[in-house]
Formats: sequence, structure tokens, C-alpha cells
Amino acid sequence: MGQQEQVATSLAGAVSEGISASLATVDAELARRYPGDPGTRQPVHTVYVPGDAFAADTIRSWGDRALAALDEHAPDAAALAAVLGLPDELAEPVHARVRAKLEREPVEDLRVDFEDGYGGRTDADEDRDAARAARLVAEAYRDGTAAPYTGIRMKCMEAAVRDRGIRTLDIFLTGLMEAGGLPDGLVLTLPKVTYPQQVTAMARLLDEFEEACGLAPGRIGFEIQIETSQAILGPDGTATVARMIDAAEGRATGLHYGTFDYSACLGVSAAHQASDHPAADHAKAVMQVAAAGTGVRVSDGSTNVLPVGPTAKVHDAWRLHYGLTRRALARAYYQGWDMHPAHLPTRYAAVFAFYREGLEPAAARLAAYAGQVGGDVMDEPATAKALSSYLLRGIDCGALDTAEVARLTGLTRADLDRFAAPRRGDLTGTNQ
Repeated sequence: MGQQEQVATSLAGAVSEGISASLATVDAELARRYPGDPGTRQPVHTVYVPGDAFAADTIRSWGDRALAALDEHAPDAAALAAVLGLPDELAEPVHARVRAKLEREPVEDLRVDFEDGYGGRTDADEDRDAARAARLVAEAYRDGTAAPYTGIRMKCMEAAVRDRGIRTLDIFLTGLMEAGGLPDGLVLTLPKVTYPQQVTAMARLLDEFEEACGLAPGRIGFEIQIETSQAILGPDGTATVARMIDAAEGRATGLHYGTFDYSACLGVSAAHQASDHPAADHAKAVMQVAAAGTGVRVSDGSTNVLPVGPTAKVHDAWRLHYGLTRRALARAYYQGWDMHPAHLPTRYAAVFAFYREGLEPAAARLAAYAGQVGGDVMDEPATAKALSSYLLRGIDCGALDTAEVARLTGLTRADLDRFAAPRRGDLTGTNQ
């Protein structure tokens, strides 16, 4: 035992109490605006299909077509590794897990599209397709064939299509209610948002629907699709997207980058419209900073280069898609949009390789942190949060198994959840 130290202070207790009282409003604002990640699963991608093409077998059809592409153009682990440059130790587990994923859960997030992908239709046609979409989604959730997340992308809140978008949303949600209620995995996407007031209008619309149907206030959330320059930088020089999150009044669940509309808005020529263009990087960086700590997730966009045609052409498209996906993951954009079934093999190959190659070092660092033992890296609580989140994302998508993570870390799923979602005070305190 060391010598007992004398502890002396000079400030009266009332000083600390006064400081706390003066910051009470700030404390409340921090808790309201920055609650942290919700701790729920985030899908690795969103697939969207036109409202008139959506069918009961859409998800299985995408999986079967993806498997057919894999069998034709990369039938074994060595072939896939040669195309994508996978190291030998990852080739077999990645190929096997990609195939298993396409058989078990080919689509993690499905959006039935009533916007650009739907095209021009009569009101009667759109009414019918919206009602049919609700019926098919409800049936899929009942029989266990639905994607974990499913919903629609409606038309935007601009004057020319506003009424049509509201009606389609009403038909779809009402159909779900009449079929038994809203599924837990329901996701709505509001596209082409330019002003925060459009987000507020969407929140008001959902307020009205919840009240009309006897739902709990705030039950329905929605994603905001960022497709215009004004959504990033407003005329007053502020980051509009940050104000949009606030305008959603707690309903915003995601910010999705729209690669092609946003690029076109800035005058980027068609040949250079891509998710790795500097304009795209800037927009997503602003989105990421605006969303940090709010519980709103950020999603990358898509590539329109399709893996179709001769094998050499498919391989070129796969390398591009794989590279863009890996690039996004390294920048903490854990979700993106896929345009074609043949994109699924490289989506999952990129995601699985990302998590499997980092499994052992991440597990070792987290185990050392949890056990407060020495290592060659001294981690902080915020890093432990990132390490746990990394492992949880890998488990959720199928890249990692719960058992292997537990073996390497000595931690349960509940332990990982606790490290991944600490209270704010846990992050601002010390780890001693």
C-alpha cells in the first residue's frame, strides 16, 4: 500500500451544481440530437425493383440469377479469387459463404420502386401496383420469404408529383394495415429531397397516418435520399442535410446517396458519374458528418455497370463493383445499392472479405481491451465500440459466425452489444 494522499479542493459544491444547471439545456440537446447508433442490424445493400415488376418470387429469382452468374463465371473458389484478387486464405471461405448467402438470404433490403425505376404510369395502374405491393409484402412476411427489410420508394415531395406520391404511400401502408399490420422491417424512402420543409411534410404525413390508424406516434420512420446539390449545401451556406435530420423529428433512419441524380445535378458527364467521383466523396462525407451520433445510417449509391454478357465483360464489371464496395466499406459506408442480380456475388464477396480479413486482429484487440491486458495497441472505449460494431456487422450479414467470434474474443453477443452501444458517459470517461 502506498502513502495515503491528502485530497484538498478549493471550490464550493455550489460551483459544480451551478455549472450543471447552466448546461442542463445542452445536456438535453445532446441526448435528443445524438442518441447514438440504434444497435439494430444495418443491411449491407438495398435492392430496388420497379413497382410493376415486383412479384412474389422476386427475392428468390434474384438469388437464383445470382447463383447462375456465379456458376457460369466463377464456379469455384479459385476462379472467384482470380477475378477479384482474393488471397488464398480467403478464397474458399468467401466463395462458400457467398454461395450459402445467395441460397439462404440473397436480398437483405428490398425497395419496391414507384419513382425513377417505375416510370410513367396512369393513376389507375399505380393504384393497382401499390395495392398489389402491399399484399405481396404482407404475404412474404407471413410465410417467411420476405427480406429482413422491405418497403417502397415513393415519389418526392415536389409539386408535380406530390399528390401522387402521397396517395401511393397511403395505399401501400393502408394495405399493410388491412393485412395484419406494419411489419417490423418496414422501410420507406423519400427521394429527391431539396429542402428541410419537405422532410417535415413527410413527418406530418406519417403523423396523420399513425393517428388515423391508431398507431403509436413515431412508429413509422423513413430514409432521405440525397440526390441534389441543395441537399448538401443550402443557399445560406449551411449543410442542409444536417437540418433535414432535425426536420424529420426523430423519424429519419437513413441517408442514401443517389449517385446519378446527384452527379447530373452538378453537371458531371455521364461517363464519369460514379460513386468514387470527387463530387460523390464530398457529398457522402458531409452526409456522414451530419449523421454521426444521430442514429441515422448512411448508405452509398450504386454502379450502373452491369455484369452481363461474355465472361470477360462480367469479370470487368465484377472487379469494378468489388472495388467500389471495398472502397466504401473502408470509408465506413456499410450499405450500398445494387442494380442487378449479378451484382450480388461481388457485393457479398467484398463484404465477407472485408470482415473475414480483419476478424483475428479485431478480436485480439477487443479481447485485450475487455480483459485489460497488455498488447501492442492501447485502445480507448470509442475504439472498443468500433471493434465490437465491426464484429457485429460481420455476424449479422453472415461473414462471421457467432461461435468463432466468441472463441477468439471470449465474449458473448450480449457483451459485444454492450461494447458497441455504450452510454455517452462511458465514451467521455476513462477506460481505467
